[in-house]
Amino acid sequence: MKIIDGKDVIMGRLASYVAKESLKGEEIAVVNCEQIIISGNKKDIEKKFHEKRTKVGSGQRGPKHSRTNEKVVKRIIRGMIPNHRRGRGKEALQRIKCYVGVPKEFVDVKKITTGKNNPLKYLRIGEIQKWIK
Repeated sequence: MKIIDGKDVIMGRLASYVAKESLKGEEIAVVNCEQIIISGNKKDIEKKFHEKRTKVGSGQRGPKHSRTNEKVVKRIIRGMIPNHRRGRGKEALQRIKCYVGVPKEFVDVKKITTGKNNPLKYLRIGEIQKWIK
């Protein structure tokens, strides 16, 4: 099992790596999901996540998108797995586990860490919960 520390890692790069490794058959645990970085303009990111939660124009609620950090991360990773509803993609998605913080069983285990070159404009996943209502 590979354990990936999400602290200061860019979301897209993390998601593509995790999706590729899980399709190869590797079990992966992503820890510290609340500290993963989404690069870009803060207002644009806020607008994108708000539009996912509501249908624009009609005033009705849109499809259900979760607010919790680990579920947001898993959903983004799911978007990078082809055919996540059947066959190989479904099995790959089941091999991925996401956690807020570091669970007790992973405290003393060596983790894969990266992400020391942060972009100028970014937002942490943990800050998104404040906006989504």
